[in-house]
Amino acid sequence: MTDLPTSHLTDVSAQPTTVDISDTLHFSAEGNIGILTLDRPAKRNALDDATVASLGEFFRTPPEVSAIILNSTGDHFCAGLDLAEMAERDAVAGLHHSRGWHTTMNRITESQIPVVAVLQGGVIGGGLELATAAHLRVAEETAYFALPEGKRGLFVGGGASVRVPRLIGLSRVQDMMLTGRRFDAVEAEAIGLVNYRVDAGGGMAKARELAASIASNSPVTNYAITQALPRIVESGRDEGYMMESLMATVAQSSTEAKDLMHAFLDGSGPKVTK
Repeated sequence: MTDLPTSHLTDVSAQPTTVDISDTLHFSAEGNIGILTLDRPAKRNALDDATVASLGEFFRTPPEVSAIILNSTGDHFCAGLDLAEMAERDAVAGLHHSRGWHTTMNRITESQIPVVAVLQGGVIGGGLELATAAHLRVAEETAYFALPEGKRGLFVGGGASVRVPRLIGLSRVQDMMLTGRRFDAVEAEAIGLVNYRVDAGGGMAKARELAASIASNSPVTNYAITQALPRIVESGRDEGYMMESLMATVAQSSTEAKDLMHAFLDGSGPKVTK
């Protein structure tokens, strides 16, 4: 596992240049917005063990930013698991490997810092698992989505069987896995697999816009949305209502919430428009 140089990341204002998390993962900051880049274009950004470990370590102790954009170099977001590493893996090693992916993807999903993924080209297998671990997804027109493991005698192992059906439903995921069906960017937006669709090359601009909006929120509100809301959705009705009440009370008591509310009331704050 690659050690994360956290000493270089705790004060992003003092380190505006790119930091190499590993050979295939780089981080930079634009003010209070972090940019995390997957950089393995020769392999279509397929995820090898070292990269997955580096991603997990990064999100274990992330830098002090208000939002993170997850993007990748080259024509493809991520072609999935690096199959070259599977050859010598026995059943026990395979189980631990899958659980390691779960740890990494869960750290992204459970991050207190909202994560916006920029998707282009292939978002395949483990790449889709990585994309759906993010909180928001921006797809360029070139993006396409597939879970081809079933056509290769395999089964997903990085969380797709849990996360993807929650977004698009069991039947669609079964279709993807049984037949190898893939969705293009238009279809992915229509079924809720991605949140935004933009022209080719426009992903980073849209992600920066979204990240800036997220960063303008109260940190307490963002915490509630990333940490409490998923648990409310998974809980029973009454437990959900109680958790909602508790988080509403905490959020509205923050200094940032009071400032934002005063700005709204005096007309200087942002308004909901068409």
